[in-house]
Amino acid sequence: MMVAARRGSTAASHRSVAWRAGVFAFVMSAAACGGGTDTTPSSDPATVSTQSNDATTVPSEAPPASTSPAQSLPESPEPTSSPASEPASEPTTPATGGFDVANLPEPDGAPMRVGFVNTEGTPGLDFPDIRNTVSSAADYLNQHGGFGNRPIELITCLTNGSPERSQACAQELAGKDVELVLLGLDLFPDYATYTAANLPVIGVLPILPGDYSADALFLTGGNATLMAAIASVASTHFNARTVAIIGADNPGANSSAASLTAALDVAGIAHTTVKGGDNETDAGFQGLMREASKDNPDVMVSLYSDAGCIGTMRARASLGVTIPVITTGICAGKAVLDEVGDDAVGWMFSGVSTAEDTPTSDVLHTIVAPVLGVEPDEVDSSSLGLGALGLFSIMSVAQYSHQLAGAGVEVTGQAVYDLLLESDGLSLWGSSAPIDCGAAPKYPTICSFIFPFAEYVAGGEVVTVPGLERVDSREYLP
Repeated sequence: MMVAARRGSTAASHRSVAWRAGVFAFVMSAAACGGGTDTTPSSDPATVSTQSNDATTVPSEAPPASTSPAQSLPESPEPTSSPASEPASEPTTPATGGFDVANLPEPDGAPMRVGFVNTEGTPGLDFPDIRNTVSSAADYLNQHGGFGNRPIELITCLTNGSPERSQACAQELAGKDVELVLLGLDLFPDYATYTAANLPVIGVLPILPGDYSADALFLTGGNATLMAAIASVASTHFNARTVAIIGADNPGANSSAASLTAALDVAGIAHTTVKGGDNETDAGFQGLMREASKDNPDVMVSLYSDAGCIGTMRARASLGVTIPVITTGICAGKAVLDEVGDDAVGWMFSGVSTAEDTPTSDVLHTIVAPVLGVEPDEVDSSSLGLGALGLFSIMSVAQYSHQLAGAGVEVTGQAVYDLLLESDGLSLWGSSAPIDCGAAPKYPTICSFIFPFAEYVAGGEVVTVPGLERVDSREYLP
C-alpha cells in the first residue's frame, strides 16, 4: 500500500513524489493509519494520554479511517523470496514474464468473469477509490491484453460493512459464473460460500484476524507486516531499546499502534504511546511531541496522517527535538512536504523509495487519469489514496495471467490463484518485490513482506536509506 520519490532538482524533488509501480503498502500506509483530515483544528490544546507496554493484546484490525493518502509498492533490487514448491503440472514462470502491458494487443480470447467486492456508502467505511481504480484498470486491460488474452468482465458487488451484506455479495457472485473473486476492502468476506462454490479469492489487504487463516490470498499484509517492518528498522538500524509512539485516538491509528506494539514486544523494545485528537492546534501537536520525547527515547514512531503529518513535523522542529522519527509513506506525500519543507529532516518513511519515471509509471498515469478527471501528464499520484490498493492488485493478477499464457498454460481464475500460491520467483506488478505466499506460518494468506525505507534530506529530496532497500518484516511478526 506507499510513495516513491523521484530524484531531481530541489524545487521539483518533493513535488514529484509519486507511486512507483513496484505496496505495496500498500498499499498499506493508508491502511495502517487512522486519517487526520484537512479540517480546521480544534482550538483546544491536545489532551495527552500515555500508555505503557503493559497492554499487548492486539485488537482486530480496523479499516483505514482516511481515503486520501498516496501509496506505492516498494522498488527493490533483487527478489529473494523463500523457495516454494512448484506446481505439480504447471511450469514455474519467471518473475517479470515479459509483461509489457502497454504494447499488448486487445484481447480476443474467451471473456473471464471476475467478481469484485468492495465496501462503500457507510460513514467511515466508504472506499470508492478502490472500485474506481479497479474499474479503470479493467478498461485499460481490455485494450491491452486482458487477463492472459481474455477480456475481463468485471462483476461488482458493494457491501456496507455488515456480515449480512458481505454474505449476500458472495452468494450473488457465486451465482454469476465468475472464475475469480477480487476483494477490495471487505470486513466480513463469506469465505465459506466462496469455498463451497470453488471460487478462488485474492484480496488486497487482510483486515480482521480471520483473514490471516482464510481460504484466500492477500497480496499485501496490512498492519501486521508494515508495523513489523518498522519494528525491524527500530531494532536493527537504530539499535533502539525504547520507542515512543504518537498517534490519533481513532480506530485506524489504534489498530496500527496495537500491531506496532506487538511487533516491538517481539523485538524486545520498550514502548510508550501518546495519543491526541485527529485535529490539533500547533500547541496541541507540540504538547504531544513534548510528551513523547520527554524520556529521550531512541526512536519515535508517528502514526498520524495527512494534516497530522504536518503538525507533528512542525512541532518536532519548533521544539528542537532531534530524536529520529519513523512514520508511514503517507507523510512523504506532496501536500505534506510542500507545506513543511526542511522541517521533515530527521523523518524516515516506511514503504518509500527513490524512483525514476518508468514505462510502468506511464501506465499507472494512463489508468489513473480518468479516475481523477485529468490528463495523464497532470496526474498527481497523491490524489488517488486507497485506489492504489486495487490498482496494484488487478495489475499483478494481469501480470500473472500473462505469465501463465506465456508458459502455454490455460488461463483460468483457478490457474492464476494456483500460480500465486505455489510458484517461486513471482513479484508484484512493476517491481522486483517478491511474492512468497505462506512464507510466515502464522499468516499463511499473506504474500508479501518486504518494504523499503526512505528519508527526507535537506533541500527537498526523499531518498532510499542505504541498507534499508528491502526490509523483511517476518522476523518481527507477532
